[in-house]
Amino acid sequence: MIAHPLLPKLRALNLSGMVLSLDTRSLQATEANLTPLEFLALLLDDELERRRQNRIRQRVVESGVDEGKTLAAFDFSAVPALNRSLVLELGTCGFLGRGENVLMCGPTGTGKSHLANALAYEALKRGYSVQVRTIQGLLAELNGARGNGSFARRFARLCSLDLLVLDDFGLRPLSGQGAEDLYEIIRERYERKSLVITSNRAFEEWPEVFGDGLLSSAALDRLTHHCHTLVIRGASYRQRGRRKEAEVSGGQGGGSATELPD
Repeated sequence: MIAHPLLPKLRALNLSGMVLSLDTRSLQATEANLTPLEFLALLLDDELERRRQNRIRQRVVESGVDEGKTLAAFDFSAVPALNRSLVLELGTCGFLGRGENVLMCGPTGTGKSHLANALAYEALKRGYSVQVRTIQGLLAELNGARGNGSFARRFARLCSLDLLVLDDFGLRPLSGQGAEDLYEIIRERYERKSLVITSNRAFEEWPEVFGDGLLSSAALDRLTHHCHTLVIRGASYRQRGRRKEAEVSGGQGGGSATELPD
């Protein structure tokens, strides 16, 4: 069979996409009476697709994106008040080309992090540079970078990314240095590169988190100038999951399930 003499040559050239599909494509070429050029084109497409998928996987690892949290995996029925049309439009990543921001606000556990991650994943698939970080984690990294002399390089990288997703703003108050670093990131990216920020705090609570009313006002002014805002309301996914588990356990045990608070 033609696959046998070709296999070691393909492996030597690191064309594993062709290696994996060679037998299938050979059979397809025979059955469809493909020309040699058509057969070669199919093999090249397989190799290009393999390399594209490998690049995406590598960039996913480097970006901090969770491949499991996609738009397809998001349960829109659980948050019926959510503007689904806007979410799907954001999923096309057109807002990135315009340097627009996305702010997602709502109670803990309502899917903000999932949606932010999903937008990051869509951006990655389209070739954009992306990073996903928690606010506290990112600011801790920057603080550590000051100690080893890499702050300027790290900060410049954050400002040059096509999309920076900052998760969980407001879980803890920011330190004075952290508030200044976050403001500088927002200022440097303003009207150039997009930010997606999730928060369980209303905008009027941001000064409390920043610990500085002027910094908070200046940050919000820039963030909301070209911005899409998603306010997500509803019970926590985790609480709903616990209720279901409690109902199942109660039903199996013949008792009643304990209702958990929202």
